[in-house]
Amino acid sequence: MSQHTLWLLRFTYKKLKEKLTVSDSKKLFHEQFPYVIPGIYKRIVDEMLVELNLLNHQNEFIQDNLFCVGLTETFKELTKDYKPEEHLVLLFESLCNSSNFEPSKIKEISKKTLEDYKEKSLKEISILLKEKNNSNLYSSRILNLGIYLITSNATDFNRLKDSEKNKVISDIVNNLNLSVNKAEKDIGIYKSSIMKMEQAKELLQEAKIQNKKKESK
Repeated sequence: MSQHTLWLLRFTYKKLKEKLTVSDSKKLFHEQFPYVIPGIYKRIVDEMLVELNLLNHQNEFIQDNLFCVGLTETFKELTKDYKPEEHLVLLFESLCNSSNFEPSKIKEISKKTLEDYKEKSLKEISILLKEKNNSNLYSSRILNLGIYLITSNATDFNRLKDSEKNKVISDIVNNLNLSVNKAEKDIGIYKSSIMKMEQAKELLQEAKIQNKKKESK
């Protein structure tokens, strides 16, 4: 075992016994993921890292099934087309490890939860969400997105108009004793982020095509 690895293990153990600062988390992250992150994904990764660090400081926070779905599925969506693709597993693990979260457990809970809600109608999902989750859920952006993603996978969700979709999600959030206003804001920002990411990718692709045309002249 190298001296560097020993230092990292000691540093991680020490920090497990105290609250990690954002600076600590960033240091641990870059130690575990020593690669350059493409520009359009850099902000996404940084925001996730900061958010996970802040959640780790909340005594009321519980790593429940909705949080696990929200984290794994938004990570997949927001890192779509990331190159090299083989870095994504390490990227997710480094994000989790650097804030004292267990990536393998999060993935396992997320997979099991998505299977539980698979091929269910909105009514069935609404009932299951209430049955499977207690009334003391810790409200977070990631948890709200977990609710949104589970609900949007309902068999009859896409048959609804946008206003009806929003109403259904608001009703479910309210039924779980969570803030509807916060959930609406979190979901709106998430949708906007995906749209901006797609636009950025298109611009990059256009720039590459233009550069190739210039080089071929």
